[in-house]
Amino acid sequence: MKRTGVGDRVLMIFIYLFLIVLSFSSFYPFWNALVISFNLGADTSMGGVTFWPRAFTLENYQIVLNDDRILNGFVISVLRTIAGTISAIFMTSLLAYGLSRSNLMGRSYYMVYFIVTMYFSGGLIPTFLVVRSLGLMDNFLVFILPVVISVWNMIIFRTFFKQLPAGLEESAQIDGCSSWGIFFRIILPLSGPVLATLGLFTAIAHWNDWFLPSIYISKDHLFPIQTLLRYTINTNIVTEQSSLLDSASMAILEERRTITSKSLTMAMMMVVTIPIMLVYPFLQKYFVKGVMIGSLKE
Repeated sequence: MKRTGVGDRVLMIFIYLFLIVLSFSSFYPFWNALVISFNLGADTSMGGVTFWPRAFTLENYQIVLNDDRILNGFVISVLRTIAGTISAIFMTSLLAYGLSRSNLMGRSYYMVYFIVTMYFSGGLIPTFLVVRSLGLMDNFLVFILPVVISVWNMIIFRTFFKQLPAGLEESAQIDGCSSWGIFFRIILPLSGPVLATLGLFTAIAHWNDWFLPSIYISKDHLFPIQTLLRYTINTNIVTEQSSLLDSASMAILEERRTITSKSLTMAMMMVVTIPIMLVYPFLQKYFVKGVMIGSLKE
């Protein structure tokens, strides 16, 4: 066994200390937001609430979870994430499978066509005009159709499909399996790591997106919870009587002067953040293999 010198041990100590500080600086803002969400707003405004609630309360979550608009926004976010992820993964993987076939005529031209869109886009105004001309304004489908294809994910899917043994498809074709049958019965079942990895990335993108609804949605009942959170952060919902909360929630606020906009914002942040975080442990085993797929040269 090779002995490490003093310089190596000092370096390792420095690396560990650096990683500890980096981990703490990354985790503490989330922990502090969680602590404030369980602390009385009036007490929080006095300062000094850092690692543990000083005046523990569940009133902040009671306000947030009893508000009809916030609950409706949460449902919209869940539906959008599920529908958007499934449709995007299906359409992108289907496109990638076609482009991975060596017998596809002109596939190099198709690849150039798609890759160009990664570097050049029409911009916000032309995209807005296209969405409006398609009748997608204030329509739930505006969450799905404009982002149903991801060229970057398509390239990763294509790279993975090209690594699969060609003999699998040849054997299936001899047995009389159609192209659709090969895709659904052979290709997709073997694509667990890449499906899980890109599916999670797509789900996170849908879940965290607040900008797209703020551009294309004007009806309150279609706002996802992320957009409502953005309005919460940019307006003082307690002092300015913002329309974010319904009348029942505002009545509770009038009775409980201990609640502040900051405490409600932190509670809402936890409601937005924790659900998507709970998905990570179930898909973590696929990350290493799935993320490395796109780094392999064809």
